[in-house]
Amino acid sequence: MDVWEKIDIDFLNKRGLSVPNGYINEICARSFQKAAEYTIGLFGLDEKVEDIIIEWNNMAIHEYSCNVQLKPYAREYLLKLKSLGVKLAIATGLPRVLYTPALQNNNILQLFDTICSTDEVNYGKERPDVFLLAAERLGVSPKDCIVFEDVAPAIESSKKAGMKVYGIYDKYCEMYKTDIINIADGYLYDFCNAPIPEKR
Repeated sequence: MDVWEKIDIDFLNKRGLSVPNGYINEICARSFQKAAEYTIGLFGLDEKVEDIIIEWNNMAIHEYSCNVQLKPYAREYLLKLKSLGVKLAIATGLPRVLYTPALQNNNILQLFDTICSTDEVNYGKERPDVFLLAAERLGVSPKDCIVFEDVAPAIESSKKAGMKVYGIYDKYCEMYKTDIINIADGYLYDFCNAPIPEKR
């Protein structure tokens, strides 16, 4: 989330505002639409949702195309799962214009069977809709899915969907680490020892 910390700071500074505590965690589980609505309401901005989304996208495209890196051992883990025939999906709050270049830049786009964005459902990741869509597209039951998440609301919602969920460390969610550990089925600092699903 280094990208979004920078974008949030630059976006709000441009308007003479600073980033309040908890703001990043509050919006990171939401869709762009809901995050923009929340931002307008929180700061009393006289701006249109569509204009904010366009500005965020323009600020983020370069970062996601060039600078976003994977969590440690993530690529190795994905390749291992792929070699075992495990179906892989992404459930993201990002729009296609951002997630595609990030995945291409890290050479993992081709590893996924499906990619689902909160743009395709009615809610952000604070509700289970995007996770359920990913399971549906994979043709698997939610109870047979393993989710990796770094944001507490998304961990909670995917758990409610009946999925097994591992919290993954992110420095920007450090203040919520205890909550994440209490909600999740496990907690990881990287993907070196991430679980291998049982064959069914």
